[in-house]
Amino acid sequence: MSETIAEMRLPTEELRKDIPFYTKVLGMRMDSIYPADDPSVAVFSGHGLRLRIEKGALEAPGTLRILTDDPDTFADGQRSLTAPNGTKIEIEERYPPLVMPETVHSFVVRRLKDQAPWIIGRAGMHYRDLVPSRLGGSIIASHIRIPDGGPVPDMVHFHRVGFQLIFCIHGWVDVVYEDQGPKMRLTAGDCFIQPPEIRHRVLEASDNVQVIEIGVPAEHVTEIDHDMTLPTPDLRPDREWQGQRFVYNQAEGAEWQDFRLPGFICRDTTIGANTKGVAGVQVVRKGQGDSPFASHDTDILFTFVMSGQVILHGEGREPYSLEPGDAFVIPPGMMTRLSDASDDLELLEVSLPGTFTTTLETT
Repeated sequence: MSETIAEMRLPTEELRKDIPFYTKVLGMRMDSIYPADDPSVAVFSGHGLRLRIEKGALEAPGTLRILTDDPDTFADGQRSLTAPNGTKIEIEERYPPLVMPETVHSFVVRRLKDQAPWIIGRAGMHYRDLVPSRLGGSIIASHIRIPDGGPVPDMVHFHRVGFQLIFCIHGWVDVVYEDQGPKMRLTAGDCFIQPPEIRHRVLEASDNVQVIEIGVPAEHVTEIDHDMTLPTPDLRPDREWQGQRFVYNQAEGAEWQDFRLPGFICRDTTIGANTKGVAGVQVVRKGQGDSPFASHDTDILFTFVMSGQVILHGEGREPYSLEPGDAFVIPPGMMTRLSDASDDLELLEVSLPGTFTTTLETT
């Protein structure tokens, strides 16, 4: 049976000095060396890599990054080394802990008519950034669309993330999730909570499907799982990933109740309960009466206008007339007010954490 092997070539001036470094310090195996009388080439393998170190090779020495579960015991705990042939060696944790940056609070208004660019991202999907500042790296909010419907060229993957919401605002998309049964169709008004590291795959989408995706923190790793096939044979709806459950919340048949701000009503997506308060997600509509100025004390409060119009007033700011596709972030402690809501207004509000206090102006 034939086999194809790939190797990386690195230069050296004195091969005999490299052999003990790559075998004893880095723990690699020497597979071949030649010619016998005056060796000029040695091949090493290990850590998922095959290296050909060749005397007089024209390539630059480069940098070799080794990822390990226990960097403190690898290479005597050294994190940065230089091989005799000049190759830089970086020793890193294979799965570094997720770092939640401290939120840099600011008042943000992002309007669709300002024509923020659409960027082609993973699996050919188009991304529009809704919070360009990322609030210091604490959150990424994206308006995502797939212009042409049909099968999506996606693979089974997962995200090393603290919180992730997918909310459909137009069209539909089929997705399959680990331990959650057969594929599910997300339609306008529906949402998924993707717990940290749950495997999933986007299968198919309608023409011009559009979703809002919220991720915390802003920079997080997406990894491909080449071994798992979805759907998985087990149905485990109560399974938790890092304390969070998968949520598939559907708009149809939802119950509406008073919102935290007078003059509006909302439906709860159950996300607060299923993430144990990590986040809260509400869909908001116009109710009865006016809404006063108010402030909040949660860390991040993001809102996206899905339909209708409303005016956003902020202390010391000119009013913003908001339309579908617009988004805003209100920092804690800032007094704001929503007014002149159209009858068809529908907002998506995401808060992190999910439980917080709203203070209404009483004068």
